[in-house]
Amino acid sequence: MLRRIVLAGVLGGIAMFAWSAIAHMVLPLGEAGLQEIPNETELLGAMRAKLGESSGFYMFPAMVREGDRSAAMTAYTRKLAANPSGLLVYHPPGADTLTPGRLGTEFLAEVAEALLLAWLVAQTRLGSYGSRLGFAAICGLLAALVTNIEYWNWYGFPGGYTAAYMLTQAVGFVAAGLVVAKMVRPTAAAQA
Repeated sequence: MLRRIVLAGVLGGIAMFAWSAIAHMVLPLGEAGLQEIPNETELLGAMRAKLGESSGFYMFPAMVREGDRSAAMTAYTRKLAANPSGLLVYHPPGADTLTPGRLGTEFLAEVAEALLLAWLVAQTRLGSYGSRLGFAAICGLLAALVTNIEYWNWYGFPGGYTAAYMLTQAVGFVAAGLVVAKMVRPTAAAQA
């Protein structure tokens, strides 16, 4: 049974990775909610001058984290009222985001997700293909909700971006589930 779970997880991960490639390279889901900064030259120069050659994840305006928490929150609320706010992932010039290493990491992450899905399906009592596929879809919905709603709510990620990434993740689990539900049936112990 373990061999079947592992094979289903690897093949399910391949299906999930294929769907992700389609979603990002063929469909517009990978660009949903993203905008370009108009006349970005001045801003890019200022970022390079201030942030230099170190990659980082920044929140602005800065929140003072020392002293009385209540006073810090009051001061931060005033800063938010008077200034733009947001998050910035910064990489210095020359950073390449689409590398074989990053694609490999994405592939391994999706195989790991599909392996966990296959293991979970094997633990259920779900007898029919449709019920196992439904279980995979629910797992996908759960995975899509976990971070995306929090990022939308707390950090202001655009609604279109959030919806597109939730859809991409949920459909990815369905793609993996198509394979996993076919290959993995509950064990006799789980059915008892």
